Amino acid sequence: MGKLDTDKDVDMKIIIDADATPKKALETCKAAAAEFAIALVTVASFNHRIESDQHITVGNAPQEADLQVVNLTGKGDIVVTQDWGLAAIVLGKGAAVLSPTGRIFRQESIGFLLEERELKAKFRRGGGRTRGPRKRTALDDDNFRKSLYRLLEAVKPLP
Repeated sequence: MGKLDTDKDVDMKIIIDADATPKKALETCKAAAAEFAIALVTVASFNHRIESDQHITVGNAPQEADLQVVNLTGKGDIVVTQDWGLAAIVLGKGAAVLSPTGRIFRQESIGFLLEERELKAKFRRGGGRTRGPRKRTALDDDNFRKSLYRLLEAVKPLP
């Protein structure tokens, strides 16, 4: 398992749930972290090859990467995930949360999203089918970049 470099004076960090984050979003985060002089931490199971200076590899147990992200998250951090449950938990810790498509999760709307997730899961358990995510587009990449920079600029001005 990798170890977070805690020798650096880090006020905030970008933490990526890297099991399901597209390469373009990861590259955008790396560039933004360098530009804003903040730490970037990626977390993924051993099934994924992630190249990052501060990468933590976890086992393949259910939710293991999510638990590691939660444990690393502090107030003021930015977490990148498409997992609505993880988003709800880290919002509660005072972090900002962003999906790989650029959606900024908010405390006011996360309850609705969790309810929607539960209804869809119930429908699938009953034999129903729901659509998976659509193919990623250049617009998704652009929206992600804009949302990430909006969050970063609100919290930390450029050095």
